[in-house]
Amino acid sequence: MVPRLNHLVLFCVVTGLYTLSGCSSTPARPVRIYNSGEKVQVGRLTYSVIDVQIQPTLPNQDGVGDPRIPQHRFYTVQISISNGGNEDTPIPGLAMVDDAGHVYNELPDGTGIPRWLGMVRRVAPGQTEEGNIAFDAPSAHYKLRFTDETDDDQVYSDIPLSFVHEVGTGGPVSPELPPSPTDPSTTKK
Repeated sequence: MVPRLNHLVLFCVVTGLYTLSGCSSTPARPVRIYNSGEKVQVGRLTYSVIDVQIQPTLPNQDGVGDPRIPQHRFYTVQISISNGGNEDTPIPGLAMVDDAGHVYNELPDGTGIPRWLGMVRRVAPGQTEEGNIAFDAPSAHYKLRFTDETDDDQVYSDIPLSFVHEVGTGGPVSPELPPSPTDPSTTKK
């Protein structure tokens, strides 16, 4: 009788451990990463990243006053969103995610952002909305996330560093070249 009790206890312990180990692991959610410029379909909406600019500042409202200064850098992302459905569809907020998993949400203030899409936005059936969204994030490699943590799969558009370009304010982006030796303004008389 004692050996049967030992087998029963062993069976219960193994079954309990198996059940606990099954609860602790969650299945990996599918991840889809598209290249910038590719069409990305999420539900009824189709997104496309058109351009990305990194800006050290943004102009203040109406270009008057001090410019907006970011905590890191302003990323202005020009996107196109088409609605393939048959009813008005809200356009959800987007986020940029770096390679370490840090998430940067859209800025809620569109001051200084040309053609800002806004925070509350919709697209009519069969129509396309195009404009800019902005983020404040350090210079790094990012993916633009079109889904959130509650979605079954994660959908991104890759934003490689070579795709973005830095826009300077008040001067050239690259260092100035020395004047040409044939330039009459630089020759001594």
